[in-house]
Amino acid sequence: MNHGNDHTTIWGTLSGTALGIAVSISSFDIIRTIILGAIGASVSFGVSLLWKKVSNYFKQ
Repeated sequence: MNHGNDHTTIWGTLSGTALGIAVSISSFDIIRTIILGAIGASVSFGVSLLWKKVSNYFKQ
């Protein structure tokens, strides 16, 4: 049995899965993810600056 290039089944499955997941996510989860992402990015930036200063200190 050869299905050829039947992309409609693949796209239907992927979009159905994505919509099923999207419906089950609450707005609180989205807000929490945004806040944790911002905190993580800020900490990462701060640590990068700290390591840059430490690196410059030992190079001198």
